[in-house]
Amino acid sequence: MTNIILCGGNGTRLWPISRTLMPKQFNKLFDNKSLFQLTVERNSKVCESQFIVSNTEQYFLAVDQLEELDCHASLAVTKYLLEPVGRNTAPAIALACMECGNDEIVLVTPSDHLIKNEVEYKNVVAKAKKLAEQNFLVTFGITPSFAETGFGYIESNGLDAKAFHEKPDLETATKYLEEGNYYWNSGMFCFKASIFLDELKKYSLEIYSACEQAFRNANKDSLIRIKYEDMLAIPEDSIDYAVMEKSDKVKVIASDIAWSDVGSFDALYEELPKDENGNTLNSNHISIDSKNNLVYGSERKIATIDIEDCIIIDTGDAILVSKKGSSQKVKKVVEKLKVSNSELHNIHLTGHRPWGTYTILEDSLGYKIKRIEVKPGKRLSLQKHFHRNEHWIVVSGTATVTVGEETRLIRPNESTYIKMGELHRLSNDGKIPVVLIEAQVGEYTGEDDIVRISDDFNR
Repeated sequence: MTNIILCGGNGTRLWPISRTLMPKQFNKLFDNKSLFQLTVERNSKVCESQFIVSNTEQYFLAVDQLEELDCHASLAVTKYLLEPVGRNTAPAIALACMECGNDEIVLVTPSDHLIKNEVEYKNVVAKAKKLAEQNFLVTFGITPSFAETGFGYIESNGLDAKAFHEKPDLETATKYLEEGNYYWNSGMFCFKASIFLDELKKYSLEIYSACEQAFRNANKDSLIRIKYEDMLAIPEDSIDYAVMEKSDKVKVIASDIAWSDVGSFDALYEELPKDENGNTLNSNHISIDSKNNLVYGSERKIATIDIEDCIIIDTGDAILVSKKGSSQKVKKVVEKLKVSNSELHNIHLTGHRPWGTYTILEDSLGYKIKRIEVKPGKRLSLQKHFHRNEHWIVVSGTATVTVGEETRLIRPNESTYIKMGELHRLSNDGKIPVVLIEAQVGEYTGEDDIVRISDDFNR
């Protein structure tokens, strides 16, 4: 069985922790592990291989985090499919299934869900696999613990999925809970790859045909890269709308697995360890008569006095303060940031790149200062800038620097200067990370002032 892991989504309801280029599934929120890592560990116990579907930026995050896991080596195969633009879950799953063998059973899971009862999880996956072997499309219905209005519901008749329902109001959700045959829609599925594709072709032919064309044209080397124009031509739709709500082959497995989509700060609060006063554990938090608060931040001390039932998030470049129960409105903050052309919804002070990381130390009119760390054996793209000059000062390691036609080694406490418009590249040919300070000086220092001439990562 192959685990198809869907890495899409920006997790905007967890801003400022979650950003477009560092979404919630890759933030290490639970015992220094991310939801993505926990997903891989959990499913490596029930699957022999994994297939990760992501965009280009998330691919490098996934590779880095997989390397940290012991269980990764036990998986027979890891494949990647990169989408240049998201088209929702139906196309993502279809493209992955087209790479799988017809009789291959796939377990489709989001990468950003928390499941704490792994014993029961193994049981429900085993039940789903048996039904998938009988050519059914299986979905996992989460046994509801309260009347939740933020989830879709699945109405069942035994194992048969009777109907899918949109997010209800509180009165309707309470009725669902009382009737007992309604489950939260988990977004997890199990089926044979060929059966899903047959049903997609039957009920959403336009999506199937566009996916088939995109897969045929894809670049397939060490990973599968869908071309931008082909991806854009695929109609956008969820697996529920495209297939599950229409097919007569759908079964639902009732799953009491201590599941959470960690879709809001209120949900995150419930899952984190707390002190005797109900505050989330945080060594940087000084609490004076404060109770039942979610306090997140590792860069500065956070002191609270007589504060109760609040959410306080500090990420260094942004602070969020909210009442508990109101955290669903965080999406409105992100919308305002986008309208104002701020980058705060997009990236943290520390940005992750396939070659390493950079951290913005200061950003003012006319200049920007960064700390850059380059992994051993990696190099930045051969590039130039139209609006800025750059000074590089090496702090540790030895950098191989190309400026114009000249290539030389830059050692700790040595520096180099790159004039505006000059071709340049930085490489780490050593065994330890290269750390340097970059000072940019110019009228414009935005990240989009990069013209790449050659790039190891096909960006």
